[in-house]
Amino acid sequence: MSDTSPVLLWHRRDLRLSDHAALSTACATGRPVIPVFVLDPLAEALGAAPKFRLGLGLEALGRALEEKGSRLILRRGAALECLRALIRETGAGAVFWSRLYDPDSVARDSEIKAALKGEGIEARSFGGHLLFEPWTVETQTGGAYRVFTPMWKAVRGHEVEAPRPEPGRIPAPGRWPGSDALADWALAAAMDRGAEVVRPHANVGEAAALGRLGQFIAHRIDAYAARRNLPAGDATSDLSENLALGEISPHRLWHAGLRARDEGKAGAETFLKELVWREFAYHLMHHFPRILTGNWREEWDGFPWRTDAKAPEVVAWKRGRTGVPFVDAAMREMYVTGRMHNRARMIVASFLTKHLMTHWRIGQQWFEHCLIDWDPASNAMGWQWCAGSGPDAAPYFRVFNPATQLEKFDPDRAYTRRWIAEGCKAPSQTALSYFDAIPRAWELSPDDAYPEPVVDLDAGRKRALEAYSGRDF
Repeated sequence: MSDTSPVLLWHRRDLRLSDHAALSTACATGRPVIPVFVLDPLAEALGAAPKFRLGLGLEALGRALEEKGSRLILRRGAALECLRALIRETGAGAVFWSRLYDPDSVARDSEIKAALKGEGIEARSFGGHLLFEPWTVETQTGGAYRVFTPMWKAVRGHEVEAPRPEPGRIPAPGRWPGSDALADWALAAAMDRGAEVVRPHANVGEAAALGRLGQFIAHRIDAYAARRNLPAGDATSDLSENLALGEISPHRLWHAGLRARDEGKAGAETFLKELVWREFAYHLMHHFPRILTGNWREEWDGFPWRTDAKAPEVVAWKRGRTGVPFVDAAMREMYVTGRMHNRARMIVASFLTKHLMTHWRIGQQWFEHCLIDWDPASNAMGWQWCAGSGPDAAPYFRVFNPATQLEKFDPDRAYTRRWIAEGCKAPSQTALSYFDAIPRAWELSPDDAYPEPVVDLDAGRKRALEAYSGRDF
């Protein structure tokens, strides 16, 4: 094998050029580097909004690579077969990639690494999607952390590798292999007309992510701890979609947060803690992959949640027509922007799983379809935390009351006015955009009357607590 044989850089959820260990290592070899993305069955299975957002991210990465004199090669099919075809076409002697941690990706990548090595191809995986590899953080007695606070205390002082610079040059091959056209993949197709509504709200690509981080550190992180739960405000980093696709690395966010903390900015410690909350979700997924599809606390397997996704109350929840303003505003924010404020996520999840006594998997799967910042670990852990079946020291008696939460976190109703049009003499444009984003089959109009609540909040809470009582949780 020649030392000049190309390296295939297999992109997945690492759509950036800076702080990219696999890319830096590939460039350091001095060999030609061929960036590749494979639309394999795992990527094909993405929900409508995540797949749409993936397409935007790939488009931005392609442009960034072209500015470096490189390009992104697109192939569709089984990942191993596509990589083998590229190896034959280019004479590549190595394939590098950044690790993923969900069980399906781990199984795929393990198979590919073993197969390529068996064929004499160098196959290497690198970190970068997490601050700490899940097998490097253990309790004092060994094993994974099951509770967040002890994990936070254990890692908050750990050294985190500084972000790597963007390569000055990406060596190109003498001849590029053929590539699919991104437009031919029609990754936005399942979004239908919603794509046009959501697109202006997306912050796409590495350059945009770095700009957003800079604005957050300069202007908002100081008040982050005090204001991050106010959904009408502009208090958070809004980098979840970029983290989900690896358009920015957690290492860069961590070191920006550390600098802000050293400068005395009050909200920096809370921001760092939220980054570790994301890590916690990934560590749980790695060590306990059942969290993606079943109750993390197995003693919840017999809990009498309803499982009818077509029940009228569940349909009302999905459509943002429950008659409970905080819940409806949050769901509509998701349809218009592709994201939902974190406080609002807790409210809608608690409402579905507790007031409506509906299984968290129904909500989890709906979010998989609707969020442009969908992340497998964070989505699963968030739903289970709210439902009570997840990693929470006080799981079952926490039942968020959407009415009192609204009074506390949206006292002037700025958030609900932003997203709910019915009954308003002059609805906001964002509220009207909801009707442009949703499927026509829902047959909803801003002229409709706002619905009555699908459940009495006090009665719903009482019913949930009665269902929990007497169970050995």
